[in-house]
Amino acid sequence: MANEVFEKYKESFKREGKKFFIHIFVCLKWVLRALFIGVVLGLISTAFAYGLNYATSIRLEKSWLIYLLPIAGLFIVFLYEKFGKNVSRGTNTVIACINADDKMHFVMTPLIFVSSIISHLFGASVGREGAALQMGASMGHTFSKLLKLNENDEKVLIMTGMSAAFAALFGTPLAASIFAMEVISVGVMYYAALVPCLVSALTAYNLAKYLGVTYASYSLDVIPEFTPFTVSMTAVLGLLFAMVSILICVVLALTERGFDHFLKNPYVRVLVSAALIILGTLIVGNQDYNGLGVGVIMNAVSGQVIWYAFILKLLFTAVSLAGGYKGGEIVPALFIGATFGCAVGGLLGMPPAFCAALGMVAVFCGVTNSPISSLIIGIELFGGEGLWFFCLASALSYMLSGYFGIYKSQLIVYSKYRSVFVRKTAKR
Repeated sequence: MANEVFEKYKESFKREGKKFFIHIFVCLKWVLRALFIGVVLGLISTAFAYGLNYATSIRLEKSWLIYLLPIAGLFIVFLYEKFGKNVSRGTNTVIACINADDKMHFVMTPLIFVSSIISHLFGASVGREGAALQMGASMGHTFSKLLKLNENDEKVLIMTGMSAAFAALFGTPLAASIFAMEVISVGVMYYAALVPCLVSALTAYNLAKYLGVTYASYSLDVIPEFTPFTVSMTAVLGLLFAMVSILICVVLALTERGFDHFLKNPYVRVLVSAALIILGTLIVGNQDYNGLGVGVIMNAVSGQVIWYAFILKLLFTAVSLAGGYKGGEIVPALFIGATFGCAVGGLLGMPPAFCAALGMVAVFCGVTNSPISSLIIGIELFGGEGLWFFCLASALSYMLSGYFGIYKSQLIVYSKYRSVFVRKTAKR
């Protein structure tokens, strides 16, 4: 009897041992793939970061470049009409490729690389993380085809590339690792991608940093105590940030639809967009709302901002993206969240600089429907001291922003309000 029991456990141990070594082999295989993608996209993202920084510095030195924005726009439209009609939807193409098995093409990488730098050089109000996601996904998809991976592994490799490029450009590798998994389908995460996403993000980030890429550094001088008053005010801010998130999604969507409906020719569309941006820049009297606007974000986190800055940035960004300029929506969302939080925080008796940080994190959460990534971004950008506040503001922004999102291909799998399966695409 004892021998039978021993033989039974011996066989079970052998089976589990074999499985364990298989798992080690699979893990090593994905680590090697992730290291390779991290290196490649670290190099590409470094070149892209240098290109964006150079373009921005030239534009700020030569303010007259804004008047060449129409010519730049015509060139971007020509590039996409000639080479990239299938990838013109940008980050939505990436998400649709994973959720709906849509096609993706390598051409997305050079197109978004060149067109984003051109957009920044001549003053379009766009971001950079959208470009990073597109480049990362495109390269991940290309490598998966070269390796002849199956459909499921291909999706993991796409997310691995997204994490690498996002981390190298934004400087938040942990958030980048989670964001690529979380943004695709709300309520369900592809945990099989966790190790490769983390490895590629850390590799790309450290390589870019080694090659001289610098990242915005934020420090919060005043962090309020966790009291009933500050908790109540943070809850109010969470509600307001949710409303701002919805406003961003609606304005971007309506502007895009309006341009598409009334300006069906893409060349005419980009010319009208350029004219409006130039006019807006002349009215404002500076270029604070062109390009990334990192300087304004830094001022907001220091507690200094004009109250209507978030409105201007939203309008500039909506017109830029609807017209056909390339870059992304995430940095503009951070800009809007920071300036709105700074402006409103003081009215509620909270430190304006701290509320700017809350706004960045909570509005990012509201427009991308990515609460876990938002919390990690808060920690990586601002440290962990205000974590409870970031949690509360982000949670409320996530829940109260409903099913809106800046990515219309994003899939909402589970309800935000009840434990039920909904499976619907994000509203815009």
